[in-house]
Amino acid sequence: MKRKYKKTLELIYKRPVSGNVQWPDVEALLCALGAEIEEREGSRVSVTLFDEVRVFHRPHPGPSTDKGAVASIRDWLQSHKIK
Repeated sequence: MKRKYKKTLELIYKRPVSGNVQWPDVEALLCALGAEIEEREGSRVSVTLFDEVRVFHRPHPGPSTDKGAVASIRDWLQSHKIK
């Protein structure tokens, strides 16, 4: 795994939840894990990974991912043993 993805994973797993995780980095990490990302209505993004579909809101106007979304992504990755 590339160093950039490891850094993003470290931010996702950081306690307390980091408010400094950039959405483009999250998308790149998920793609590296084999995710399929699809645009939905508005700012919604559908992520298909581990034969599951999750829908997230792309942050706007800034690139920082919401803490709730970071926690949700962390729990999802953790449940599939991604560290």
